[in-house]
Amino acid sequence: MAIRFESMASHITTATAKALVAAAVMAWVAIASPLVAASFQPAEIVVVDSQNKWPVPLVQLRTTHGVVFATDNNGVIAVDAPELLGREVWFHIEGNGYGVKADGFGYRGRRLTLRPGRRTVVEVDRQLPGKRIGRLTGAGLFGESQQLGRERDWRESGVFGCDSVQTAVYRNRLFWLWGDTTLPGYPLGIFNVSGATTPLAPRDDWRPPLRLGAEYRYFRNKQGAPRGIADISGDGPTWLWGLVALPDENGAERLAACYEKVRSGAKSYETGLCLWNDQREMFERVAKLWTRTEDDERVPVRPTGHAVLHTDANGERWVLFGDPFPYMKCRATLSAWQDRESWTLLQPQREVRVAGEDRAISPHRGAFAFNRSRGRWVAVFTERLGRSSAFGEIWYCEADKPTGPWGPAVQVVTHDNYSFYNAALHPELTPADSSVLLFEGTYTSTFADHAAKTPRHDYNQVLYRLDLDDPQLKPAQGPAE
Repeated sequence: MAIRFESMASHITTATAKALVAAAVMAWVAIASPLVAASFQPAEIVVVDSQNKWPVPLVQLRTTHGVVFATDNNGVIAVDAPELLGREVWFHIEGNGYGVKADGFGYRGRRLTLRPGRRTVVEVDRQLPGKRIGRLTGAGLFGESQQLGRERDWRESGVFGCDSVQTAVYRNRLFWLWGDTTLPGYPLGIFNVSGATTPLAPRDDWRPPLRLGAEYRYFRNKQGAPRGIADISGDGPTWLWGLVALPDENGAERLAACYEKVRSGAKSYETGLCLWNDQREMFERVAKLWTRTEDDERVPVRPTGHAVLHTDANGERWVLFGDPFPYMKCRATLSAWQDRESWTLLQPQREVRVAGEDRAISPHRGAFAFNRSRGRWVAVFTERLGRSSAFGEIWYCEADKPTGPWGPAVQVVTHDNYSFYNAALHPELTPADSSVLLFEGTYTSTFADHAAKTPRHDYNQVLYRLDLDDPQLKPAQGPAE
């Protein structure tokens, strides 16, 4: 009997222990499962324009303890930090031209309560006419969305960052080139120009999410990585400007550019002309124009900036070079482009009156083009001494002739203590009669006042859209000086 009792006690004890262990495991799972789910199902924040409800890329949300998030090309942020989930959290909002009203303490932001797997929409107000469409280059264009299980078909280019763009229509494709380029394995991994081509497919429905980067056919090395395409010997980086396609003496189309060799401090020591070799897929030097010496330190005028093809009233075909306004022209032939005796120098306008204000601004860098919907020439440019950012404010103006007079000017884009330089227009991306005007520029902290770099976005190209029938742009259509 005693033996039986002990066996029963042992049985009861074992069963109870098992039950207790099982209950403990279930309790742990119940407690831990939200945390496990949170690691696999981040909370989602979507930032949208309060006016048109479009997603807004490149908006930064910052917590009170310094964690920073930036919206991707879908206007999305994925939040999986455990301390931010399931409680009310304040996010400062910095939108580079988009934002929210300040509270009584001057803070601009929102209180959000985020939950795993749930979406929270934040509306921001656009301050200027320029609509941000998205980032064109770099890594993680849809990185936040991918953390939420979307955009699984997106493929990375192998480029992390790149400087200043040039484009030209060449052999029925759009040819793109960029300056110094950052690769995953090393900062500024390409010093002699990276490049790509895309199909010619004009459209005027440009809005987020921007996926143009998926169409880039980069020029790559044997290992499949993006490579340099400007085979110009000499120390230091190579930069190309004034990219243009011109007919040679046989009528064959050639892709031409002006090269610049630079040393530390971005100081030019040689400039010249180069042509694209279709077999090698490489630009090659065809002429030196100038080499720095102690007796000759001034860089001469040359076919640089942005090239624009133009047929005048007499039916003569020209190529104009401007940055932002035309300062040089030559006949639109390869032989004229190579003959400096045929170059005609122009006097670009030095100041532009600001619409509605008793002041003028000095254009720094930018681009111009003819717009058929306006029946006028249009331009975007950086202000030399911006009020709120270093080379981060973009202005728009018009003229009846490419040589001006230009103005008045309307501000269309601004950035929060950040640079946005070397703006380039893209009339080739829209139909000829479209009222949509697209432009991009380099978004970088380089010339800002100790700005913190925006994750993934810094040192990359960002695309903006102007709707030329926007009432905010009407002052730019007024009488020029």
